Amino acid sequence: DIVMNITAGGGGDWIPDANDPTRGGPGTDIQTPAQRHEPVGELLPELCTLDCGSLNFGDMVYVNPADWLREHARLVQAAGVKAELECFDLGHVWFARQLQKEGLIEGDPLYQLCLGIPWGAEADPETMLAMRNKLPENAQWAAFGIGRHQMPMAAQAVLLGGHARVGLEDNLYLKKGTLATNAQLVEHASTLIENLGARVMTPAETRAHLKLRNPHTGGIEGQSNGGQS
Repeated sequence: DIVMNITAGGGGDWIPDANDPTRGGPGTDIQTPAQRHEPVGELLPELCTLDCGSLNFGDMVYVNPADWLREHARLVQAAGVKAELECFDLGHVWFARQLQKEGLIEGDPLYQLCLGIPWGAEADPETMLAMRNKLPENAQWAAFGIGRHQMPMAAQAVLLGGHARVGLEDNLYLKKGTLATNAQLVEHASTLIENLGARVMTPAETRAHLKLRNPHTGGIEGQSNGGQS
């Protein structure tokens, strides 16, 4: 019994062609909002990501114009899936709040603060705090850092009252020179969370806390008290 959260932000990679910068070169992969949403609409997970803007992503550009984002949000909303609002910079938090004002995000929003991607928001306590302070009062939120920042940012999120995310998508190593498995990263983060005085929620508690659709019953779970998801 696990809570499923599908990444739905693929197909946004733009790498200008070396000879003609008006065209995408090798490695460019652009999908429409409908194409990004297709696996979500077919599989209907409890959660899916909604990347909340464009940014310089390392040496490429991640393309996600405002109108594309609005269209994607409508598709997620119509499918009855809860959007995890992935924010790689302060402007993304601003636009996610705008989606909520426009009625495209229902209920208590769930934000994911994505830290350490060059050249988005830096993975440090000051940046996480600044982004957290811009969230709506009714927001649930989590944060992560990439690479060596993964565990420090997980701890920082707990200390600031948020949830934590870890996994191989963001970090390959358990420690310097030692490759990790997802299970090892989760176990390490769980110990860290508990040592900070919080605890990891069960899948049932997570569904209740975030008011997710229960795939076993089809109903929306209610609110509950809990620790860190």
